[in-house]
Amino acid sequence: MADEEQLALLKQGVEVWNKWKANADLFRANLSGADLFEANLFRADLSGAKLFEANLFRADLSGANLGRADLSRADLRGANLERTQLKETVFSNVVLSSVKGLEACIHQGPSTIDFRTLAKSGPLPLAFLRGVGLPDNVIDYLPSLLNQPIQFYSCFISYSSKDQEFTERLHADLQDKGVRCWFAPEDLPIGAKIRVGIDEAIQVHDKLLLVLSEISVNSQWVEQEVETALEKERQQNRIVLFPIRLDDAVMDSRDGWTRLIKNSRNIGDFTRWKDHDAYQRGLKRLLRDLKAVE
Repeated sequence: MADEEQLALLKQGVEVWNKWKANADLFRANLSGADLFEANLFRADLSGAKLFEANLFRADLSGANLGRADLSRADLRGANLERTQLKETVFSNVVLSSVKGLEACIHQGPSTIDFRTLAKSGPLPLAFLRGVGLPDNVIDYLPSLLNQPIQFYSCFISYSSKDQEFTERLHADLQDKGVRCWFAPEDLPIGAKIRVGIDEAIQVHDKLLLVLSEISVNSQWVEQEVETALEKERQQNRIVLFPIRLDDAVMDSRDGWTRLIKNSRNIGDFTRWKDHDAYQRGLKRLLRDLKAVE
């Protein structure tokens, strides 16, 4: 429990509190209604704290422990939650749209987030929604439930394991931008039949993002995934396949399926993906083209 000295400091105002560096143990402290405007709560232990209707406007909660803390109706506008520890934390009737660092919270277990919070906050980072415990099928339907437009198409990423470094980077960046991605083997359930699981994943995602390289153009797995995507295009009469390339192998290849892609599709250029600026330009264009049609 927070001692009387600590609570007295809080009552004196945020300036006094910040000078004290806010490194106290506030375990299970009752801070309901407290004025913590711009408070420095960096790495503070607020586990189990009652922060009902607390003013945390632009407060620094980065690295803090908010496990089992009750943030119902708290003002979190502009607050920093980067690397904040969450577990059974209550986000009830709060606005999270301007909170910083939501995608970098550390989820040590599921938390509680109610419909009012989701309705008031608008689109939230996918990593945060998954971290608090929302299943993917609920996340998929959130935009329609909340009358929000779907921002991006969902993607199945087809790649060769030899291109793991690039694909992991792209996967993480797409997830951070709110693009729901299926990324084998990370998303393949343990014990699942690989071929069946991959075919099912291609069917339930809007697009197949094809990573083309010298290795992948010679991969039988990738070829089968492309064939599944092309068949889906024929059945649904819409574009499913989104190809990007890491080198010039697809441009030089004479194989049937690669020649078809080369001759019929505009292929995204990530050949300079190790250069930061070039990679960001490619990512920006890819995100633009993955924007869902309202």
